[in-house]
Amino acid sequence: MKKGKVTDDNEPPTYQEATAGYEEMEAQFAWDDKFIRQTFIRKVYAILMVQLLVTVAIIGLFTFCAPVRFFIQTHPGLYMASYMMFFATYIALSCCGELRRQFPWNIILLVLFTLSISIMMGFVSSFYNTQSVLLCVGITALVCLCVTVFSFQSKIDVTSCQGVLFSLCMVMLLCAITMSIVVPFGYVPWLHAVYAVIGAIVFTLFLAFDTQMLLGNKRYAISPEEYIFATLSIYLDIIYLFSFLLQITGQGRD
Repeated sequence: MKKGKVTDDNEPPTYQEATAGYEEMEAQFAWDDKFIRQTFIRKVYAILMVQLLVTVAIIGLFTFCAPVRFFIQTHPGLYMASYMMFFATYIALSCCGELRRQFPWNIILLVLFTLSISIMMGFVSSFYNTQSVLLCVGITALVCLCVTVFSFQSKIDVTSCQGVLFSLCMVMLLCAITMSIVVPFGYVPWLHAVYAVIGAIVFTLFLAFDTQMLLGNKRYAISPEEYIFATLSIYLDIIYLFSFLLQITGQGRD
């Protein structure tokens, strides 16, 4: 009579048996993180599309409607009021973490921020001819599309190039200081053009930086809780890019 193999009930489990549960939990957490990140990205881009539609609508109103254009150009106080609202809401959303995560105050501040900066861009655009404004809107949209595709597909980690971005910002600051000194003695077109070109390059890089931070597939990532801050950052990158392109290619009204 054959004797079967005697097994010990107290025998410790093998490595595969011991880690099977952990691997399953890790896979579940990875799937949950991916789902949360995808929801976060959709939310940010949905809010961003609404912001951009409002901005384009106001720019179009101030550019195409002659009575509105005349009114806004003859009342520069509206620009200053919009700038003060922009500055106040920007400081509140950027510096007050609890406030920008508290509903509905974060949405209210974001709406005020969007309206104020849209009015400012509409005011500036009203001094350029319609073809220049449309051209800059088209170029901005094309650049944003290319940067977004690059951020999704490229293996280049822009989030690790913070030193480069800081250096370019310092170059912009030096150009701005030089312009503030030179302008009282006379306008220098080439210096303003250099400043605008550097600004467009810098904010194109910032757009790639903030988009990769949003996607979370590189070294640094932004928390899914910060959907307001992520939207604010990308929206400002696009607005500044448009304003610098307008300075480069825009032509004043006759």
